[in-house]
Amino acid sequence: MTSSPTTEVATSNLPIAGTYNVDAVHSTIGFVARHLVASKVRGRFTEFTGVITIGDTLENSSVEATVQAASITTDNEMRDAHLKSPDFLEFETYPTLTLKSTKVSAKGDDVKVVADLTIKGITKSVTFDLEYLGTGPSMTPGVSVTGFEARAEFDRRDFGITFGSTLENGSLVVGNKIAIELAVEAHQAI
Repeated sequence: MTSSPTTEVATSNLPIAGTYNVDAVHSTIGFVARHLVASKVRGRFTEFTGVITIGDTLENSSVEATVQAASITTDNEMRDAHLKSPDFLEFETYPTLTLKSTKVSAKGDDVKVVADLTIKGITKSVTFDLEYLGTGPSMTPGVSVTGFEARAEFDRRDFGITFGSTLENGSLVVGNKIAIELAVEAHQAI
């Protein structure tokens, strides 16, 4: 007799139900973009907030986050200034990027978070692959910490980021595909 694959993650594979606040000091909201065809530029945002709600089932869980666009850094001042400009994030007009989940589901150990991502006032659905890293004690007695990693890709043009400078061979200076890489540590709200 064979068993059919499960469509739910066992509740023992999730943190206990409740609300978790993202610890921005111990978390990273990063991105990767192709640059000049032969390399990748990695960057991150340094100012953000987020709340993760773990429900009694995975499907009843959710996440919301707000990122300050002006906090973008690639550790290069000239490039960072360009990324903040109207060619990219246009942070003076659109000061925040937001994420709000619309669906959390799993098939076996494959967990997906579908979220509305808003960049430059444009909202599109993006699907993240999620990995729950575990839960343990924090440095504060009586407080637990839980960790997640997530990754998604999107086409920057879908969000009105259409900077299209090309090289003499026609290749893009900046690729259209952007990867988002999240490493999140969160503390249960008290």
